[in-house]
Amino acid sequence: MADEKKAPAPEEKRVRARELGVAPGIFMPGPHNGITDVSGVRVGHATVIAGDSVRTGVTAILPHGGNLFRERVPAAIHVMNGFGKLLGSTQVNELGELESPVLLTCTLCVWRVADALVGWMLEQPGMEDVRSINPVVGETNDGRLNAIHTRPVGDKEVRAALAQASSGPVVEGSVGAGTGTVAFGWKGGIGTSSRVLPKKLGGYTVGVLVQSNFGGVLQVMGAPVGKALGRYAYQKDVVERGDGSIMMVVATDAPVDHRNLRRLAERATLGLGRTGSSASNGSGDYVIAFSTAASVRRAFNAERMTAETLGNDTLSPLFQAVVEATEEAIYNSLFMASTVSGNGQKVEAIPLARVREVLRQHGVGQPVTP
Repeated sequence: MADEKKAPAPEEKRVRARELGVAPGIFMPGPHNGITDVSGVRVGHATVIAGDSVRTGVTAILPHGGNLFRERVPAAIHVMNGFGKLLGSTQVNELGELESPVLLTCTLCVWRVADALVGWMLEQPGMEDVRSINPVVGETNDGRLNAIHTRPVGDKEVRAALAQASSGPVVEGSVGAGTGTVAFGWKGGIGTSSRVLPKKLGGYTVGVLVQSNFGGVLQVMGAPVGKALGRYAYQKDVVERGDGSIMMVVATDAPVDHRNLRRLAERATLGLGRTGSSASNGSGDYVIAFSTAASVRRAFNAERMTAETLGNDTLSPLFQAVVEATEEAIYNSLFMASTVSGNGQKVEAIPLARVREVLRQHGVGQPVTP
């Protein structure tokens, strides 16, 4: 009797961090536990899968529903390790404002994506006399799973991501700019989380979205998951050094100016560090932070700006919130990512059943209600 081939085992259901009892910090998340909990923020993806080698995409983050060039938001960019391409960063930090949506994509697609974004912006009402636009486009290198030399993300994909951007729950994992990424040796991707401050601390919301594609020694709420699962940087006889990249986008509805947005962006890297990253030499680690508060928006031709912004002493709760949200967003990017094969390689999703066991062994709790 011929041997019967066994059907492949179904992949584990992917769940967010809180379903595993992983709820970093002390503040509660917003309704979606995502960057879209910040009023006005919308997120859209376009995923590009072609043949057996193209696994990539683009993710769009829009701070508000109006014309961003005409109605700019204060913003800042922090570079933890500058091994990467973040188009538009110098002008954001020079002028302290963002005048375009933020797009994330693959390394060699940055310039095609930026060109498409500029084309889309020039078509918007009121842009007829505009002669300069500063598109902000970030990236991570998905060349392991994606035939990156083909540069497959362009005008059609950018327009699709922008067109379907919404303020609802954000799709996470192997989607959009996270389609072909790898984190801690497992499949990485898009992840998001948020925190809402108590009313006595201002009641403001902080949301974070990440594109994870980096390495290190994974720990989850202090539990040594990477070591326990036998996959981490600098293992004996393993060359892996934790290289890669991560893009972190921080949004808040707190009325914060460029200087304090820079400080907020810096604190996001503390959340990154909690997950086990050491920001290796080959990792491009960037944070883009902006405020959506209507009171601090800037007309493109404003001669004076007199907006009232939060003072330094009120920033500490926001700092705590961004650390917590960044940490959880990274966990979500891993736990929600599915196994992906492409470009002659296969990167498996992190095994959640084994993660649960490691968490139990180290006293990390039971499922948490969002």
